[in-house]
Amino acid sequence: MQEAPPLETQEAIRATVREGYGRIARSEQPGCCGTSSCCGPSIPEQASDLAMAIGYAEDDLGSLPGGANLGLSCGNPVALASLRPGEVVADLGSGAGFDIFIAARKVGPTGRAIGVDMTPDMLARARRSIPSFREKSGLDNVEFRLGEIEHLPLADNSVDVILSNCVLNLSPNKPQVWREIHRVLRPGGRVSISDLALLRPVPPQVLEIVEALVGCIAGAVLVADTERMAREAGLSEVRMETNSRYIEAMSDWEDPLYRKIVEDLPPGAKASDFITSLLIHATKPTRGRA
Repeated sequence: MQEAPPLETQEAIRATVREGYGRIARSEQPGCCGTSSCCGPSIPEQASDLAMAIGYAEDDLGSLPGGANLGLSCGNPVALASLRPGEVVADLGSGAGFDIFIAARKVGPTGRAIGVDMTPDMLARARRSIPSFREKSGLDNVEFRLGEIEHLPLADNSVDVILSNCVLNLSPNKPQVWREIHRVLRPGGRVSISDLALLRPVPPQVLEIVEALVGCIAGAVLVADTERMAREAGLSEVRMETNSRYIEAMSDWEDPLYRKIVEDLPPGAKASDFITSLLIHATKPTRGRA
């Protein structure tokens, strides 16, 4: 059962995450704190390679403003959202705008793409890319809002599609995030989220690695718990798809965080035995609750 910790603990977790991702935003290198995170490699070339390995099209990557790809993705929610022209899409934990700039092209001039992030440095970096995006695309349909994903700065029933990429696991109150997703979605609205999840519990010592919190591991929950929270929030047609390619790619690059984690796993175990990239699909019912 996933329960929210005390409020003081929640705020301490948010402060840790905000500081860690603030360092990423201020750095010229991708990855956590200028080195790496569980959600990304440490150099720009590897960030692009990883993005293509997990499903991003080369054309989409080429259309991004410079600096938008910080290598923080663990899947491609945009490709699976089936975005349509004229829709309103919101990205929870939008960072430097990687997914939201791609989504904005897909919803077109009659649509709207809204990024929400709680880290001021990330918002500043994303907003600096808007002029370049306008010049490249001819579109003026992107905005970035400061806010926590547990308290979204979005009106009830105002969003057609919710995206998020390697962020929900960082929340100290995941049931509240799912309730907020249900609140802001229009009836019939869709969820397309990429995240990290656990196939089985990781050893307690792994949770003590500070970088694991900023890098998405310590906050990850079991796949079954994620599905339960989505359904309890009122969503329907909930589907979970696990994919080990992301974890295997990070292991192949000998990411420092993964090396630390593997050292504390049982002999012979791999990170991908415990951790998976998870694609989450769901819909808000047109009437009542699921």
